[in-house]
Amino acid sequence: MRADYIIAEIGSTTTVVTAFDFSGELPKVLAQGKGYTTVLEGDVTIGLRQAIDDIESQIEEKLTWDRMIATSSAAGGLKMTVHGLVHDMTVKAAREAALGAGGIIKMVTSGKMRASDIRRIRKIQPNLIMIAGGTDHGERETALYNAELIREAEIDIPVIYCGNVANQEEIREIFEGKELYVVDNVYPRIDELNVEPAREVIQNAFENNIVKAPGMDKIRDMVDGAIMPTPGAVMQATKLLYEMIGDVIVFDVGGATTDLHSVTEGGADITDILVNPEPKAKRTVEGDLGLFVNSKNVIDLLSERDLEGHSKEYITEHIKAIPETDEERHCSEILCKKAVELAVTRHAGYVKRLFVGKNSFVAYGKDLSQVQYIVGTGGALTRLPHGREILEGIKYRGEDISMLPREDAKVKIDTMYIMACAGVLSLEDEESARKLLEFSIH
Repeated sequence: MRADYIIAEIGSTTTVVTAFDFSGELPKVLAQGKGYTTVLEGDVTIGLRQAIDDIESQIEEKLTWDRMIATSSAAGGLKMTVHGLVHDMTVKAAREAALGAGGIIKMVTSGKMRASDIRRIRKIQPNLIMIAGGTDHGERETALYNAELIREAEIDIPVIYCGNVANQEEIREIFEGKELYVVDNVYPRIDELNVEPAREVIQNAFENNIVKAPGMDKIRDMVDGAIMPTPGAVMQATKLLYEMIGDVIVFDVGGATTDLHSVTEGGADITDILVNPEPKAKRTVEGDLGLFVNSKNVIDLLSERDLEGHSKEYITEHIKAIPETDEERHCSEILCKKAVELAVTRHAGYVKRLFVGKNSFVAYGKDLSQVQYIVGTGGALTRLPHGREILEGIKYRGEDISMLPREDAKVKIDTMYIMACAGVLSLEDEESARKLLEFSIH
């Protein structure tokens, strides 16, 4: 059997390979195989070959393909540290760029760094270091100071500079001979974000360096196409969905985290009272909300209403990595519902009334009120029986000002669980990626 593409999702524990045929009017999944991720064994291709062997045992013939591409959250994913000037301005902008590209933010600093910060970077061993700071032609000293401190520490980690453009020449001099990416300022003017150029460079730097990571250094023996961090691929797919269907938010509830990706400008009424700017495309990662690895955190947050007559001990006993019985599925859905409710509340902003005049309000955070589609992806929302109903529950049905999705937003499920696949595929074949998304969410 021959496939147009095989797309690998290399997770922290499991590697999934899916074979696709795009020759017809509708995309076709030819087969899907699984293997254990073998980064710790020193060679990720062992797990890739196991997954392909699994496919071949299913189809009982040899599998060949035209091109292989991949997403990866193995080897720690895309670990980053972010260093800016003012926490609510340049630091926030740099952090938004990193998260939207699929980064896992391990450390954030504002202002001038200290020796203790350098020690933390050494301990974290990130894949990328991001330096921001200063609006264009504004404050220069902090970013230059931080760059020199990092350079003097001789930390052999790629650096992305996305701060004041007036510093670019000096930054290049400081990091001469080192791997450096210089990109437009993520916060060029007060109340203006410019995160997309940095996101693109982050993804390029990830692809350049993931092949050097222990256990991943042989990946190019098999993967001859694009490689993206898995969360960045989901964001890429979310942005493509926005172009196809309009304002959208995507929920990905997993065993360890709950990720939300939204693409929306928000409403004019909220924009007019927004205190700080928000990116059009935003990703948040709720590292404490998971259905298995972090299930205890979610269980602790359950109220009497959430428990639906069960005890927390009962739910704990029935939580499994892959629920198989009706009781296990029901308990997983209780946690999934709570994780979704908490995650959207954290992702969305809020409106605060000021008691200084009649009808005076200010808004903080991301406005989701104009979202037209709520999409569920990930194992929980696509495989549990009531994923659609869980997402219906986040809609705001009151009359007060709210930044949550409204009642008329439509719920869709990524039935084929292919959003990450579509995201990385769109870098090489956008038309096929669009077909795949349209087919999966109907």
